[in-house]
Amino acid sequence: MAVSSLYVTEEPGAGLVEVDICALKNNVRCEFIPSAVCSVCLSFGLIYCFLGYRCFKMVMFFSGFMFASSAVLLFYHNEPEFTSQLREDTKAGICLGVAVLCGLFTMVVSTLGLVLSGLQLGGLLSLSMLVVVAQFQSLSPMWVPLCAILAASISTAVFTLQWQRLFSIFYTAVFGATTVMLCADYVVGAFVLPYQVYDIFCQLAPRPFCWFNWAIAGICPVLSIIGVLVQWRFTARGVSHTEAAHKKQKKHGTKQKCREGRRRPQAYRQRRHPPLKRYAGDVLAPSYLHKLQERQLGTGSSTSSVSTITHTLIDFNFETGSMVPLTAASPIFTV
Repeated sequence: MAVSSLYVTEEPGAGLVEVDICALKNNVRCEFIPSAVCSVCLSFGLIYCFLGYRCFKMVMFFSGFMFASSAVLLFYHNEPEFTSQLREDTKAGICLGVAVLCGLFTMVVSTLGLVLSGLQLGGLLSLSMLVVVAQFQSLSPMWVPLCAILAASISTAVFTLQWQRLFSIFYTAVFGATTVMLCADYVVGAFVLPYQVYDIFCQLAPRPFCWFNWAIAGICPVLSIIGVLVQWRFTARGVSHTEAAHKKQKKHGTKQKCREGRRRPQAYRQRRHPPLKRYAGDVLAPSYLHKLQERQLGTGSSTSSVSTITHTLIDFNFETGSMVPLTAASPIFTV
């Protein structure tokens, strides 16, 4: 039943006492175990908000973990007859096992993790706006909030696949800010915001916000903007999950090649051609080579001789002579 007033009546014995539900001292909780769980969630929310993109694999794991656990809990809620035969510890074990398996799968397949992150980002943004709108306007019929959530979730999932780094930063900042907001709402505001979402889907008139509920609701947008700026300028600068994946894949390929090279027998080296043998007739004296050069340059003593020598190869770097293919020279005619 929706509360239409900021005051409720209680019966302490015989008389009726009017209690102000917006009095902060009537809402603060100090239980030990819930407060410890809330502090752990607060720590994770701050890590998500300011260091989320640096912990990309962890973010992908928890995106699949939360999606699977929410789906299993929703199945338990909608099918009480099917789950009535199971004990509570069995239900918890099934939920935890499915959530861990889905989280590991999204951590390995980052594309699926990005899709789920985009869906969760759209759902968080649309739900936060619907909670605020429900304070001033009725959201009936039922398909209006459902269509808004579905459209926002699909749009952000597509945008996340297109601009992965940017929307991953948006997702981690918004999710971390939402976690911090829910922790503050539990400690101060008696967990009002989740009940507001429940009232929207059940088509009930939501309870009006108190002043501290508006203050707690303002934590999410302010902390989200700060988280995006901090990650974009400082913590996520110079970090890319795609480059890390390529480096890891390249390193794995190099290791695989090294292992294959060790396993395979070394191939025989290609045999070199035998060096060209030298014979006694091929070794020419340096004086003869000097005269041969003078004759080619036309500086010989016989000026009227015409000499043409066919294709002669000379190696002048040999120690005592030169290896030349001896070819028959053209005859010399004297006029």
